[in-house]
Amino acid sequence: MNPIGKIAQLARYPVKSMRGEALSATRLTLQGVPEDRRYAFVQTASRTDFPWLTARQTPQLLRYKPAVETQSSGEVVVNVTTPSGAKWPVDSRELHQEIEQLAGRSLFLLRNNRGCYDTAQISIISRQTIHRIAAETGTEENPRRFRPNLLIDLSEGEPYEEVHWAGRILRLGESARVAIIKPDERCKIITLDPDSAEANPDVLRCVAEQHGNVAGVYGAVITPGEIRTGDPIWLET
Repeated sequence: MNPIGKIAQLARYPVKSMRGEALSATRLTLQGVPEDRRYAFVQTASRTDFPWLTARQTPQLLRYKPAVETQSSGEVVVNVTTPSGAKWPVDSRELHQEIEQLAGRSLFLLRNNRGCYDTAQISIISRQTIHRIAAETGTEENPRRFRPNLLIDLSEGEPYEEVHWAGRILRLGESARVAIIKPDERCKIITLDPDSAEANPDVLRCVAEQHGNVAGVYGAVITPGEIRTGDPIWLET
């Protein structure tokens, strides 16, 4: 069985809706990428099934840069660099107050060892799909706009090919396997420039009107394993 492509980029998002952290390698566990979306700011007054504060309500969250750091004691911590250049622990009073002021509402910080996911632990999109959307909207081809854990580069595949993988299994590197659950239905966040947080509604309009409002897929890890950028990928039959 020949590879269908390779892993082009890897990323995790230590704080939900904040900027991602690029990785050269990671272990996929049954709970996903370690420290991915482990933290989220939650709207205290929300009684909905989606209480998280996200860039949908507060676009400037995208300009905050979390980083996972391992201390000499072995403890794993997350520090966040703000748009002004200040660096605070994710659970600091200073960061909490700044995010509350930015959002204009009461919040609390949640750490969830299983991750604060919308649908599943792993999000995947192909470089070909991103290229198609960029061409159709006249925007820069920037994978970070779509916030994937895995950006894949298909050897011969067409744009949106990954959307047809639902129900199949993707093997990555030497042993990791991910079950593709469903296409990724998109929201306002893909309209936001990942650096400036400025909105371009044409991106979501294009995805909604021309591609059934989906771009990329969600997956669940069924076989843990180490993966790295450049690793080949296979679609199991």
